Amino acid sequence: MEQKTLAVYFSATGTTEVLAEYAAEILDADIYEIVPEVPYTEADLAYYTNGRADQEQNDPSARPAIAGNVENMEEYDTIILGYPIWHGQAPRIISTFLESYDFSGKTIIPFCTSHSSGIGSSADNLHGLCSDSVNWLEGKRFEAGTAKDTMEKWLENVIVK
Repeated sequence: MEQKTLAVYFSATGTTEVLAEYAAEILDADIYEIVPEVPYTEADLAYYTNGRADQEQNDPSARPAIAGNVENMEEYDTIILGYPIWHGQAPRIISTFLESYDFSGKTIIPFCTSHSSGIGSSADNLHGLCSDSVNWLEGKRFEAGTAKDTMEKWLENVIVK
């Protein structure tokens, strides 16, 4: 039986989107963008202004609503999950996404984008939102402007073909 992969991403500025598109192309995977029900504005994203993103990141229980959903999640075996790092963690909308589906028995491979922060504990914290039966692989941080071949080399090392 053929394994099916879904590249899922949230990207407020487009940086993560580019890498998710690379992953989908490299793996011949479907792609799904996590779109907030209420889009983020520049003011929302301005760090240390007590804007919306700051408020959400400071509230571990914040779960921003997502517009739309993955209608056929049960068909996918592997999820490549991309997100930016906000204040050292994944945006809370990633928690919303992970709590919206049953990922039992699936493999999740996280990656993040950041200008300075590493993936840190973000992936471990997200893993805790899923059942123990999820095969959560080690993630990686990428900078803006990462080349497609860099993404390809990483994916070759984490995905057994």
